[in-house]
Amino acid sequence: MRESHLATLDTLNARIESMRLGIGAAFLALAWLCFGSVSLPRALLLIPILAFIALLTYHQRIRGFRTQAQRAVQYYRAGLERLNDHWSGQGTTGARFEDVHHIYAADLDLFGLGSLYELLCAARTQTGENLLASWLLAPADLDTIRARHAAIAELRDRVDFRERMAIEGESLKIDLHPELLNAWAQAPNRLGSRWVRVGAPLIGGLAVGAIAAWAAWGVLYPLLAVILIELAVGYFLRQPIHAAITTVESAFEDLKGLAVLLKRIEEERFEALPLQRLKSKLSSHSLKASSAILKLATIVNFVEARRNPILAPFMLLLLYPLQIAIAAERWRSAHGALIHSWLEVLGNIEALISLSRHAYERFEDPFPDFVEGPPAFTAVAIGHPLIACAVRVCNDVQLCGRTPVLLVSGSNMSGKSTLLRTIGINTVLAMAGAPVLAKSLRLTPLQTGASIRINDSLHEGSSRFYAEIKRLRRLFEPTPLPLLFLLDELLQGTNSADRRAGAEGLIRALIKKGAIGLISTHDLALTQIGGLAPGVIENVHFQDELLNGKLEFDFTLRPGVVTKSNGIELMRSIGLDV
Repeated sequence: MRESHLATLDTLNARIESMRLGIGAAFLALAWLCFGSVSLPRALLLIPILAFIALLTYHQRIRGFRTQAQRAVQYYRAGLERLNDHWSGQGTTGARFEDVHHIYAADLDLFGLGSLYELLCAARTQTGENLLASWLLAPADLDTIRARHAAIAELRDRVDFRERMAIEGESLKIDLHPELLNAWAQAPNRLGSRWVRVGAPLIGGLAVGAIAAWAAWGVLYPLLAVILIELAVGYFLRQPIHAAITTVESAFEDLKGLAVLLKRIEEERFEALPLQRLKSKLSSHSLKASSAILKLATIVNFVEARRNPILAPFMLLLLYPLQIAIAAERWRSAHGALIHSWLEVLGNIEALISLSRHAYERFEDPFPDFVEGPPAFTAVAIGHPLIACAVRVCNDVQLCGRTPVLLVSGSNMSGKSTLLRTIGINTVLAMAGAPVLAKSLRLTPLQTGASIRINDSLHEGSSRFYAEIKRLRRLFEPTPLPLLFLLDELLQGTNSADRRAGAEGLIRALIKKGAIGLISTHDLALTQIGGLAPGVIENVHFQDELLNGKLEFDFTLRPGVVTKSNGIELMRSIGLDV
């Protein structure tokens, strides 16, 4: 339907362009007749001129509709790309949020090319992007999660609202920097003195009077005196003027886009209480947030006009920079304290839209069930959301009761690390309030901690083993929630004796801390860790088959310790004499 509408507008646009050329040709022909031998009334030239102006105005509207239609088509094409698992590299990667020292972000591919953030993010403002990232980087409390569930469930079915929030406005990206805008909005008013507020328009009026006197009687001295006064005032107030207008300068289009999005939220009738509470914050002194932002956009438009060289002499005489700075300060005094709140509302809506879009496109993904009691994680057919559906393999995982730890064995590439990332990324989604990729997931609130993608660092001068034990140390830092640990190839940077002793000590300490989690290894010696109560650690494994010199994996999790190894056979198959 969107593509059909775009095709209709493309056809109409082409016809209007042809009509504009036709009117131009008609004007030239009529002008030749009016000024030639026929001598038609020259007033007839107004007909093509007025027709051209009317057609030009209409053409501008059609172009606007066409731009919106093009964006709508692209919006749904991008959705189809996500459904077909061809979305990597086409969205906002969130690379600026990457932090190799975060307790799980880098390990779980939260940010960067092909990341969870790129899959989810539908925000057009930096505030929306920041909030979505913060939701993924830290678990929310249960009340917040349930409020997000209610909001996402409503927004999931509001397809038209989500579409309008994605495509309306002059530009798709709104590049306002929230920190700078908030700092500007809350800075003290340095032009609030009575003599400035009264003197600026008075001096401007004196300038107009002096110009009139010069024009009527040729008296120039009053005008020169006023200009000197204006130069002195401008020099004395140059810093307050600069502070009042430079931060928002060149932000006209972004502010208009911000107003469009705020207006769309104000006009929407929400049923979910969390959405109603957000919407209720969009006002200031009985003025809606969108209207207030539009007033600021108008002021900013005047700010940008001060760079017009043609108008420079008149701006000097009217103290133009001071007048618009006073207008900006007046707006800031009235509404500045609320800008942060408005941006937060929009950012929250955008983050919720991001998760609700994901919930709509993955309609079979359920919200997790949160339970009370000791730390627990029970998943049926859980899968990794960043792996294409055609090759994704889902598994059942249970961590609870007397078995808080799973020890996953198997060869390289068999699926051990992927299982850890699957558990971690779905826990992150669950604790952010999003649906999870599983048939069902029951869990207690958990804080994820991972040591999966750990490497040595030449820049920091640390070995892999040292980098890993630093990360492991962080797992023992106090957290408000029980820990879900995900440890891949635990302590592989040291000898086998130290590794086994260290692993046993770490597991005992983690269990004593009340943590649950998974540890992967292809070192079968670690599957025989002793000194723990029966059943505390359950061994599970992934299996592989060597067929025609090639390893084949089914990525299905099985109980027990892996019973065979194909490493030697694989080495022989490629010609290594072992």
